[in-house]
Amino acid sequence: MSTQLTPILTKFWDHPQSWTMATYEDNGGYRALRSALEMDPVDLVQVTKDSGLRGRGGAGFPTGMKWGFLPPHDGGPRYLVVNADESEPGTCKDIPLMMAAPHFLIEGAIITSFAIGSDTAFIYVRGETAHVYRRLLRAVEEAYAAGYLGKDILGTGYDLDIVVHAGAGAYICGEETALLDSLEGRRGQPRLKPPFPAVAGLYARPTVVNNVESIASVPLIVGKGAEWFSDMGTEKSQGFGIFSLSGHVKHPGQYEAPLGITLRELIEMAGGMRDPNHPLKFWTPGGSSTPIFTDRHLDVPLDFESVAAHGSMLGTRALQIFDDTVSVVRAVTRWNDFYMHESCGKCTPCREGTYWLAQILHRIEEGRGTSQDIDMLVDICDNILGRAFCALGDGATSPITSAVQYFREEFEAGCHTPASELFPPAASTLFANQETVQVTV
Repeated sequence: MSTQLTPILTKFWDHPQSWTMATYEDNGGYRALRSALEMDPVDLVQVTKDSGLRGRGGAGFPTGMKWGFLPPHDGGPRYLVVNADESEPGTCKDIPLMMAAPHFLIEGAIITSFAIGSDTAFIYVRGETAHVYRRLLRAVEEAYAAGYLGKDILGTGYDLDIVVHAGAGAYICGEETALLDSLEGRRGQPRLKPPFPAVAGLYARPTVVNNVESIASVPLIVGKGAEWFSDMGTEKSQGFGIFSLSGHVKHPGQYEAPLGITLRELIEMAGGMRDPNHPLKFWTPGGSSTPIFTDRHLDVPLDFESVAAHGSMLGTRALQIFDDTVSVVRAVTRWNDFYMHESCGKCTPCREGTYWLAQILHRIEEGRGTSQDIDMLVDICDNILGRAFCALGDGATSPITSAVQYFREEFEAGCHTPASELFPPAASTLFANQETVQVTV
């Protein structure tokens, strides 16, 4: 195996009290903060640029460059907003990170806020994850008690407050401007850009919006150096990341490794496919809103450039693994149902397009498709792609068009045979049915 795991953010997740400040400080926590507060904020931004850290929330935009977009200080407030609204189907990295080691995020938020000149930071958490919300509240409380938050942090004269905000629960609030609207108390809907958040974000003030994993990586970069971080990964996709493996592998879970690792290597680390008689059929490199890959893409380096060159997106590194017992038609139908439900309704292509895609996909899944349905699917996708107000519409079309590209014969079979007959759902179930035991008292 050419690539090894790099347990960095996940290093002490197995500690019985991993989420406490004591455990975090025993593992070097908050040392980077002390160093950062002695640096010029301009130098902190430059260190982040030099590290090559790119956004870990999906788009992969250079983090330091985003910080550098803020206009010069005008005497008014500016904000850091951490996007912790993890809701992409298949994505499960930010929530376990905040549960197991929330102080990585807290320390990263303090350093980032100091670098951009913010005295108030917000962590926007998905409202359904009440356990994560409570754990973050406790971590923030610990940081205040230790003097890492509040007035005159560590005697430097720098003041910072962190607000943990629970959203009402909407996939669209993962889009940064919809998140800002929700944070301001309005219905979460994407804003027209420009202006971008760096110029007019939260409360119409300069704002940096970053993903949890991006901010959590900052203390490590400051503490160990930009070169340490950039030495991992590939030339243009530097550093490490948490890869979430789910589905038909023996040991699903979080695998922290340098960018550029391949799925073949990750499946090997995960103990292989769940059943050697059922090989890999298709998989998502970055969650359900990215074009699917097949077994021919096993050796594609999982970095931003290589995945894009093969027609997909690295996204959130949510690797959903499906073997040959799974109907592609059923899978993309379920994903489209999700996007249809979560569409905010602001724009016609997404609101109406996902609805009509659902009608056709369910017909094909039920074996009632027509010869025109497949071409109509692709045509509707083409009319949504690039015309929706935000990326939700584009993301809804990606798995459908790629599924038709690689598995058109399954869609054609939907003109006469239900997917449940071609691929019995029981065969793809991850957990065997448990027999009901009647207990007589």
